Amino acid sequence: MRDELDLDFVRAQFPAFAETSLKGKAFFENAGGSYTCAPVIDRLTRFYRERKVQPYAPYAASTLGGAEMDEARNRLAAMLGVGTDELSFGPSTTQNIYVLARAFARWMRVGDAIIVTNQDHEANTGPWRRLADEGFEIREWQIDPDTGHLDLGDLAELLDDRVRLVCFPHCSNVVGEVNPVTEITALAHAAGAFVCVDGVSYAPHGLPDVGWMNADIYLFSAYKTFGPHQGVMVMRRALGMQLPNQGHFFNEGCLYKRFTPAGPDHAQVAASAGMADYIDALAAHHGLEGDARTRAGGVHDLIHRHEEDLLEPLLDYVGARNGVRLLGPRDAQGRAPTVALRLDRPGAEVARDLAAHGVMAGGGDFYAVRPLRAMGVDPGHGVLRLSFLHYTTRAEMDQLLSALDEVL
Repeated sequence: MRDELDLDFVRAQFPAFAETSLKGKAFFENAGGSYTCAPVIDRLTRFYRERKVQPYAPYAASTLGGAEMDEARNRLAAMLGVGTDELSFGPSTTQNIYVLARAFARWMRVGDAIIVTNQDHEANTGPWRRLADEGFEIREWQIDPDTGHLDLGDLAELLDDRVRLVCFPHCSNVVGEVNPVTEITALAHAAGAFVCVDGVSYAPHGLPDVGWMNADIYLFSAYKTFGPHQGVMVMRRALGMQLPNQGHFFNEGCLYKRFTPAGPDHAQVAASAGMADYIDALAAHHGLEGDARTRAGGVHDLIHRHEEDLLEPLLDYVGARNGVRLLGPRDAQGRAPTVALRLDRPGAEVARDLAAHGVMAGGGDFYAVRPLRAMGVDPGHGVLRLSFLHYTTRAEMDQLLSALDEVL
């Protein structure tokens, strides 16, 4: 078994790295969307060429198309440690959360409470906050304005028997700190509340074991985990069958259809099986064995070790610079490789200057207006965000640091 990630093998799975137009470009805006792996592209192309018909009919093109859609759900659910019917696809994570909010609005009673954070991307806080207009209480679990940290003690003070749901990110897309999902979930469950975890900024760094974490709802975006533009949602059966059906009335007995009122994008759902292909290819190449859940866990750990090794020099560099404020932890352990910096100049302006040095990064508020304001950062000024994934190389990190020397 290999202890280190084979980057040559990894990068060979991504056609982007063979593209002439991208040669010499170091990609550091992966939190906005990752490169797509070859198995996803191949499956999507095949579906559009050979199977672009209504699925599940009794002729070959249709039967194969439906089988591939089922394969995506089956294999990803197994890797996440949840039941096959507990995983569904939707147009986006934002849309999935909006539908969930409508379901909870029908299920709860006036006066019931929902806890949200001000560490979130707006997608996992805005739809819940709007329920205040319908008579529900919204309580805010607030971050430390200096560090962006969410304290479990503060959550405990907000919990009581009126709280029905606690919504929080696995990690913030600007703070970067990885929140202890298992501990938060246990605390919420002990108070009689369910949890909704936004995993969009965490899942690209290795699929989590949702079953082990015991989260009731877990959401992430396939286009950030090397796949097509789909939202992936885990809804555990114990909660999902309690909430009012949001789909067609004749589908209410099918858990994975209850919260997807829009018809599925057949091709993109089928192509999502390519994400499982990629994880399995990494596992096989690195000698990782066992069932799907075990293999995915091994790949998760390989990815984390590589990303931590790359993150440490970036954090050291940032810590040694005057006029640079790092949002979130300074330790590579316990944070995702999503590094938001408050600089003297607007983030978008610095990102533009980095582009001239072949570094692709982002600047702005990244729909994280609430955490930025809570930490004293003007969203209009924004931050420079440097985010990378396991396919990033040491040479690309050196290219970034050299470019930062030039533009800061």
